[in-house]
Amino acid sequence: MSGGSREGNGFTRSDHHFESGGKRCAAWLYLPQGKTKPPVVVMAHGFGAQRDFGLPAYAERFAEEGMAVFLFDYRNFGDSEGEPRNLVNPWRHLRDWRSALAYVRSLPEVDGGRVALWGSSYGGGHVLVTAARDQGVAAVCSQVPFVDGVSTALYTGLKHALQATVAATRDILRAATFREPFRVPIVSDPETFGIMNTPESKPGYLALVPEGSDWRNECPARAVLELLLYRPTMWAARVRCPALVIMGEKDSLIKPAAVERAVSRMRQATLKRLPVGHFDIYQGEWFEKVVSMQAEFLARHLVRGG
Repeated sequence: MSGGSREGNGFTRSDHHFESGGKRCAAWLYLPQGKTKPPVVVMAHGFGAQRDFGLPAYAERFAEEGMAVFLFDYRNFGDSEGEPRNLVNPWRHLRDWRSALAYVRSLPEVDGGRVALWGSSYGGGHVLVTAARDQGVAAVCSQVPFVDGVSTALYTGLKHALQATVAATRDILRAATFREPFRVPIVSDPETFGIMNTPESKPGYLALVPEGSDWRNECPARAVLELLLYRPTMWAARVRCPALVIMGEKDSLIKPAAVERAVSRMRQATLKRLPVGHFDIYQGEWFEKVVSMQAEFLARHLVRGG
């Protein structure tokens, strides 16, 4: 989970920590070599995921293009503090985003006046809400974004919603009586219950987990009720900065029409429709296409000034 300091092709990476909700959150700061006070991209992952699940490849590409990157783990995840582990809560995540932004803007190594947000899946929704709340954000990249809990519940089916409700209720009752959480798989095969159990979910998600990781494929089940109540699309109209949104036309978790509705409410949004599923853009040919689009977009709005 930890990576320490390292050098790459035109960048350095160092460990950082910031406080959110009384806990230390772990982060990596990527700095492009030969650049003085570069603009910075703040990044975090999606549902139940850690920063090392495929995201360093994006961060390294952005750093090679002359931008600093601040890639962090939410509380209760990865190298960050917090119990119970793998507690997924969108409102806690949003507070972590605000804390990360405040910390980044205090760093002397970067230009805190030129900050962009990058998020994927659940994090893709978080960056929309965060940009809507913080008008100092210069640009947003949101890929395969979670935009509407109600739409997602309907999209994945009634059976899954009923199973999720039963599991979440059990977990909430255990929390109310100060017992250990009732945990459920984050990803599973379609024939068993998991937060994500469409055919692409388990192979796609687990392919991102680094070999030797101590991450556990489970989270407190209350997360599914919080997911249902979370609707980043309601904030979309308040996002004033330029935004690049990557949508998967074959996404089995996020209804494409819901993403299109959210983007239609945004003032300066560009929507890229790709013939891919939810997990296809993290590796291989589609990763190369997506990260190139994102790097060009971020460089245009952060480095070249739009």
